Amino acid sequence: MTEIREKAWAKLNISLDVAGKREDGYHDMVMVMQTVSLCDELLISLNSSGRVRASSNLHFIPGDERNLTVRAAMSYLEAMGKTGQGVRIDMRKNIPVGAGMAGGSADAAAVLRGMNALYGSALSWPELEELAAGVGSDVAFCVRGGTALARGRGELLSQLPPLPACFFVVCKPEFSISTPELFRKLDAVSLRRHPDTAGIVQALERGELGELCRRMYNVFEDVDDRRMRTVAGIKSRLLDYGALGSVMTGTGSAVFGVFRDKAAALAARDSLSGEYRFCRVAEPKCFIGAV
Repeated sequence: MTEIREKAWAKLNISLDVAGKREDGYHDMVMVMQTVSLCDELLISLNSSGRVRASSNLHFIPGDERNLTVRAAMSYLEAMGKTGQGVRIDMRKNIPVGAGMAGGSADAAAVLRGMNALYGSALSWPELEELAAGVGSDVAFCVRGGTALARGRGELLSQLPPLPACFFVVCKPEFSISTPELFRKLDAVSLRRHPDTAGIVQALERGELGELCRRMYNVFEDVDDRRMRTVAGIKSRLLDYGALGSVMTGTGSAVFGVFRDKAAALAARDSLSGEYRFCRVAEPKCFIGAV
């Protein structure tokens, strides 16, 4: 087998907390993350060119080592002692860029899963996750998927009970938000509140969706940034349409609401699609990889 198709599943942050800044310049994160049914589509092909390159339907995405998928493929080849192998990665991007939905990390994770399949599952899932953690902060979670508590830079994962059946309505405003910029602004403020992570975990253990939704929170919404007014407006609209809870994912700019009823979710999407170019309904996904 010299080529394989993989889907790269997006993630949403049920909660996001920042525990502090580390000596290495990174921040200690505490996040409850969920894989969802929105995905990019990848074709990964081995060839004899000796080069690793990527292409996509979005012209502004680089195809060299600036692309996380290229770095993921190169990391895998290095681990296998196959650095002379050529790889081509063709991507169909459906996850919006700069949305806080881990599109780049999900693509990199899909490459690692695909490469591992092409090489006969040479690495175990724990080994693949360890390799993923060196590629990018959210890549290890995206390799595994499901519902997880992530700590550290996002690479320290504890699997959680699956989210109760529900539907997400995800809206992204026209702007994107720079992650480094938002971290700098976060460092300049005193956070007013933190998500109740322990309460969210307990709600998952009890399968209580409403209790979980009341506890969803993202500390980046506290940042002094005029764009957060737009985020707050989308949250308000989603709640007006019947969402049990609403929160920004990652460092934004996408916002999602959680609905019990599919018809209500579809109605909210149809109403908001006229205001936001990206407005989709998604569902939770369980494990992608093995634990």
